[in-house]
Amino acid sequence: MELQKVHLNTASTLEPDGSVLVIYTGGTIGMVSDRSGSHLVPFNFEEIMHRMPELRQLNISISVISYTEPIDSSNVTEEDWIMLASIIRDNYEEYDGFVVLHGTDTMAYTASALSYLLENLQKPIIFTGAQVPIGKPRTDARENLVTALEIAVSTRTGRCIVPEVCIYFGNLLLRGNRSKKVESSHFNAFKSVNYPALAMAGVNIEYRPMLIRSLPKGPFIVHQQLERNIVRLKLFPGLAERVIRNLLATKGLKGVVLESYGSGNAPTAQWFLNAMQEAINRGTFILNVSQCDGGRVEQGRYQTSQYLQEMGVIGGADITSEAAVTKLMYVLGLGLPREETRKLLESNLRGEISEEPI
Repeated sequence: MELQKVHLNTASTLEPDGSVLVIYTGGTIGMVSDRSGSHLVPFNFEEIMHRMPELRQLNISISVISYTEPIDSSNVTEEDWIMLASIIRDNYEEYDGFVVLHGTDTMAYTASALSYLLENLQKPIIFTGAQVPIGKPRTDARENLVTALEIAVSTRTGRCIVPEVCIYFGNLLLRGNRSKKVESSHFNAFKSVNYPALAMAGVNIEYRPMLIRSLPKGPFIVHQQLERNIVRLKLFPGLAERVIRNLLATKGLKGVVLESYGSGNAPTAQWFLNAMQEAINRGTFILNVSQCDGGRVEQGRYQTSQYLQEMGVIGGADITSEAAVTKLMYVLGLGLPREETRKLLESNLRGEISEEPI
């Protein structure tokens, strides 16, 4: 994929407050109307200072890398996640923070994936986007982008405030791997039910330091492998035995995100339990997450989840489905022995699960 890099002279002094690399992958935030006014087309980021003169007030050194062919977020693949991780790796030492402009439909997946791929991250990676294109009068793109840029260079006593992958949208800064898209027509498009917002933007940006991950001590590592052979299985009344058996017996299947009821409950029909056990015996990892937005999986609390616990299904605690999918892809991509893989899937790797209920 071809990339175009643009350096913007936004700093109003010789000593800017920080430097940010903006990575435009695609999405509504970078769209404007064409000359006819009937179609939306990507705009040239070399013109961003013309469209957003308020950027000059930030005193931030900004560079923009844009894909020459922007990606609709519905078409994002694991290759795009690895590409993003590589761009950040190659520019990591040059910038204080990063802002990723991304379509909203799969933003939570991409932010979750990046949180795993970027181990021992010590700088902000802030995802944002828009519900209304930047060229429209009532766009939310301007506020989202300006605040994301401010957060990307935020420091306190000379240290980075938010050294993690986040989503900033609709006045809220959310941990990326705790977020999910919940709105398609309102500006508050994302929420994080099982973990509070890391910051709220009003007249000032009010950070909540106790909720933000501390700076890691290990070396920054960028991982480059993700396992694709996984699937999501959402339970519903009336599951067909033939369909489920065929799905779980798919050749090469490595992992399943089981979206169960309530606190981790599933049918106790013998055919269903047998199909699950046979998949586990073939080496497939099954990660149990709740269909509920809030709460957590507690396998064994009820008899309908005790069977899953006994056969070796892994409880996902309060992880989101988006974070569970990308966690499976990341951990299985490491190619570790079975017991070590299971231990990582049960562990809190990047703040994606809570040790205790929040």
